[in-house]
Amino acid sequence: MSEKTLTRLVLASASPRRQSLLAQAGIAPGRIIASDIDETPRARELPRLYAERLAREKAQAVAAQLHGDEVVLAADTVVALGRRILPKAEGAQSVTDCLRLLSGRRHVVYTAITVLTGGQTRARCAATRVAFKTLSDAEIATYAQCGEGEGKAGGYAIQGRAEAFVRSINGSYSNVVGLPLRETLALLSSFGLDIS
Repeated sequence: MSEKTLTRLVLASASPRRQSLLAQAGIAPGRIIASDIDETPRARELPRLYAERLAREKAQAVAAQLHGDEVVLAADTVVALGRRILPKAEGAQSVTDCLRLLSGRRHVVYTAITVLTGGQTRARCAATRVAFKTLSDAEIATYAQCGEGEGKAGGYAIQGRAEAFVRSINGSYSNVVGLPLRETLALLSSFGLDIS
């Protein structure tokens, strides 16, 4: 499938996974501008609300740099264990800590999307329930050392080696990768972008 470049679309993310998912849907953004915001969770902030706030703030930060009728797409993905927000893993120890928490348990992956242009803002949030098998110490150590989970919410990338850890998934797979395509395409279409 060839990609259609949507010249008005600005992706507020440097994530190669989000770019790849858009390409999978046949779309290439006209521009990519990574947002630079403080991603520290607020005290007692719930995971879904945290994802929604960050997606909104990322979109607003990039939109403030633009002029004209460009459409900004921003997203944020959060891995939640109950009310607990798991970090974006920074290093092998952080990946190990996350995987030990997720081993043998169910968790929820939220990806919030914000699309804005000309003062109009629309948002959605997708939730996917994922259950991991019980992981051995060796599996955790091997995965942590491969580096794939670093920089990822919850310390894993489902589209890579960690797919072997998944016992079940209920909801959007692309959401767990980092951009729920059905919701994203619906929002872009609602702003008049030709996604066909």
